[in-house]
Amino acid sequence: MGSLSTFDEPLLYPTARRDEAVVDDYHGVMVPDPYRWLEDPDSEETKEFVGNQMILTDSVLKTCDTREKLHENLTKLYDFPKYDTPFRAGDKYFYFHNTGLQPQNVLYVQDSLDGNSETLLDPNTLSEDGTVSLSIFSVSEDAKHLAYGTSSSGSDWVTIKVMQIEDKTTEPDTISWVKFSTICWTHDNKGFFYSRYPAPSDGEKFDAGTETNVNLHHELYYHLLGTDQSEDILCWNDPDNPKHTRLASVTEDGKYILLYTYENCDPVNKIYYCDITMLPNGLEGCQGKKELLPFVKLVDNFDASYQYVANDDSIFTFLCNKDAPRSKLVRVDLKEPTSWVEILEENKTDVLESAVAVNGNQILANYLSDVKNVLHLRDLQTGALLCHLPLDIGSVSQISCRRKDSIVFIGFTSFLVPNIIYVCNLELEVPQLRIFREIVVPGFNKNEFEVHQVFVPSKDGTRIPMSIVARKGICLDGSHPCLLFGYGGFNVSITPYFTVSRILIAKHFNVVFCIANIRGGGEYGEEWHKAGALAKKHNCFDDFISAAEYLVSGGYTQPKKLCIEGGSNGGLLIGACINQRPDLFQCALAHVGVMDMLRFHKFTIGHAWTSDFGCSDNEEEFNWLIKYSPLHNVRRPWDKPFYKVIQYPSTMLLTADHDDRVVPLHSLKLLATMQYVLCTSRERSPQTNPIVGRIECKAGHGAGRPTQKMIDEAADRYAFMAKMLDAPWID
Repeated sequence: MGSLSTFDEPLLYPTARRDEAVVDDYHGVMVPDPYRWLEDPDSEETKEFVGNQMILTDSVLKTCDTREKLHENLTKLYDFPKYDTPFRAGDKYFYFHNTGLQPQNVLYVQDSLDGNSETLLDPNTLSEDGTVSLSIFSVSEDAKHLAYGTSSSGSDWVTIKVMQIEDKTTEPDTISWVKFSTICWTHDNKGFFYSRYPAPSDGEKFDAGTETNVNLHHELYYHLLGTDQSEDILCWNDPDNPKHTRLASVTEDGKYILLYTYENCDPVNKIYYCDITMLPNGLEGCQGKKELLPFVKLVDNFDASYQYVANDDSIFTFLCNKDAPRSKLVRVDLKEPTSWVEILEENKTDVLESAVAVNGNQILANYLSDVKNVLHLRDLQTGALLCHLPLDIGSVSQISCRRKDSIVFIGFTSFLVPNIIYVCNLELEVPQLRIFREIVVPGFNKNEFEVHQVFVPSKDGTRIPMSIVARKGICLDGSHPCLLFGYGGFNVSITPYFTVSRILIAKHFNVVFCIANIRGGGEYGEEWHKAGALAKKHNCFDDFISAAEYLVSGGYTQPKKLCIEGGSNGGLLIGACINQRPDLFQCALAHVGVMDMLRFHKFTIGHAWTSDFGCSDNEEEFNWLIKYSPLHNVRRPWDKPFYKVIQYPSTMLLTADHDDRVVPLHSLKLLATMQYVLCTSRERSPQTNPIVGRIECKAGHGAGRPTQKMIDEAADRYAFMAKMLDAPWID
């Protein structure tokens, strides 16, 4: 792979100023940071750097001869009707639908499932270019009002508005500075709870979406309809713990408000409750008062995850992983808060991902078994199994139901199934899944492909599940282009899902597409998560590298035909792996990655990630981070005679100017570093594989991206991949 020359003429990389004076002292270790200036997104120098990189990347993409074909065919393949599962509120049904190429999905309302539907909220009317998206929403209990939060250009910042459902008029209510929030209506339909950060102080430089300021002092508020935000009731804050975040939910009987508090991104939380019915004058009586709501502390330490399932007055059922890393159901009476009873014990092999109360006294339990979902219908009181609801191998994407209803909607997807929405009547003696809607992609024939799962031994012998999607009957002669995807962090499980772009490259480039379910995710519960976090983070990289080696040894591909891809924490994965094994890959696509592991906690919500990564402020944790931080481990492989490779893989770092989750500085600093270390002094550097950055404008971390931007980006990155892997287009 190392001798492959992608371009006959050398690329002319922009020169980026190095400030050698910037050096940080980490516990006696001096670490230079010559591109610190790229941390200021508003400086003219940063803007010039970004502009020059965009010109360079465009020049490279113009040489990718399959780019136009990819764009044309992706546009055709994306153009199919898309539906989400319906949900009920009051006596109405609601659902999201996209006719095909609309930038954003549209919210519809109907009085009955077979009745006429009407457009309730079309986010495509909120901006000319489709970059304003709907991020959170909630319908009032009487289905008369919709509270909805929109974000611009993919930012995490949200503005909440209120609409009357009957006449679709927008109320004057406007709620700003909302982030990492839900919207929870009280059952009297008078208002809703939400979470927010304090507004920036006067004179503070702030451009929502492009700022890098640390997010601190998350607070819970209640908004009464028809009032100004300045009159909203502060329900809870905690000045002594400024990094904590909090979410609220209202119980299905409307009696209690539950407050979930999170210390960081670890899936553990405190849980407090407040009996709304005991407030002397209701929530309206709290307006103008300085006292917080009288929350009662039910769980006041961060020892496990607790998620509400159901309650009968003061008797609550929770999904919990205390002493049960694969989760269980427990019950407690608020009148005896120290007495917890186990209702459904932890499964010995499968993870209980969710439990939803339905049909009065039943629960739909969703298990993850070897990276595929399994559904059980169980008794709410005893946990006893009533029946299985059979599914094909794949993922439950959505479960939509209310406890008082007997009808449940279930969304299902897999690598070869775009989306099936099932409906199930639980009043039947033998409940069965019936297809309510099946999404069809014109031109896609799932019978042309096959999927199988393998278990790959990692460096320490741990078996890592990996799904492999390929054309039927491929010959395992090592000739195929291959795309390996991974994530491995924050307890996130990567289950089978349908992706138009990957189906297209499998069809027209004969690409073998694979997902490695490496440690750090939630595929086997909290133990699997912790086995890839903190001091054990390196297991993630070992697992991913072992998966790549398996694909080579198994005859699926060879290093010069292998591309790796990941986003966010998965972008970190890609950055670390190309540093550690540049000989194993020919191409790398790293989306919105966390690349500076010594300073990530200093920007926006980065401080919450210390639960998975650790923090360089701590000496022991600094010593973990410095060993794999992508920014700090770029090395010229040709300086190491024991390496079999003489250059890095072709690399595209993708970021966006409004990503206020993993701010662009991570990718920009790594891009400048890689180009300097690997690509300068061209007469002495054997690095001919390009190192480029794709920087999207008016986009964020990924959520809310309009359809056209998704098509454009997929066409660019996979055209780049195809050229670097020398993969011809196949009609």
